[in-house]
Amino acid sequence: MGYIEYVRTDAENMQTNRAVQSRPSGETFVRFTDVCKYYKMGENIIKAANGVNFTIGKGEFCVIVGPSGAGKTTVLNMLGGMDAVTSGEIIVDGVRVSDFKEKKLTEYRRYDVGFVFQFYNLIQNLTALENVEIASEICKNPLDAVQTLREVGLEARMKNFPAQLSGGEQQRVSIARAIAKNPKLLLCDEPTGALDYETGKNILKLLHDVCRNNQKTVIVITHNSAITQMADRVIHIKNGTVVGEEVNPNPVDVSQIEW
Repeated sequence: MGYIEYVRTDAENMQTNRAVQSRPSGETFVRFTDVCKYYKMGENIIKAANGVNFTIGKGEFCVIVGPSGAGKTTVLNMLGGMDAVTSGEIIVDGVRVSDFKEKKLTEYRRYDVGFVFQFYNLIQNLTALENVEIASEICKNPLDAVQTLREVGLEARMKNFPAQLSGGEQQRVSIARAIAKNPKLLLCDEPTGALDYETGKNILKLLHDVCRNNQKTVIVITHNSAITQMADRVIHIKNGTVVGEEVNPNPVDVSQIEW
């Protein structure tokens, strides 16, 4: 009896260790300091981002939330190297990416950032597998495309073309394509916006699993405040600036969230 009890305790300790390893480390991975993005339209200056400040920890599942036109996508574009800052500083993994010129920005987008958009942007005349393979071919240390598709639940759909897949399946291919690059950051702009309720929840669960199981920093942009319950960190943006930032010590499983 004593031997059985010992084995059970040891197994529980192993489970605890795995759970601890899967949690965010607390180390700052992304830092925005007084970041501004201004556009000139005729005589007017549009302040799309105006003195944005926040931090995101390594391995966190972060939700950036705000109404349409708040500046969320502008922040995502600057973080992803798709738009330059007007002023301020963006640091990712200890590197000041806001200083990058075009060549370095191209390398940063190619190697360090994975993108998931509301619309899947798949190449229609390539199969699901080929869509993932083409992304992994441009990267330094890509993950295996077949295994990545298995991990997102598409083992039986690898040879199908996008037109033969449902919206949720196409978004899974898009996520697999982003994961296969083996990026430091996974940036998701309204990833459930074109999906029905249940499919959207499944996609959010998949993104959260990627964060926990692969120790990736995942950032989701949304106007849906209900999603914030599943986040490790929530950043509220309104009128081009951060109006609130909070750390959630007890994220809720997406299956328990209603909206």
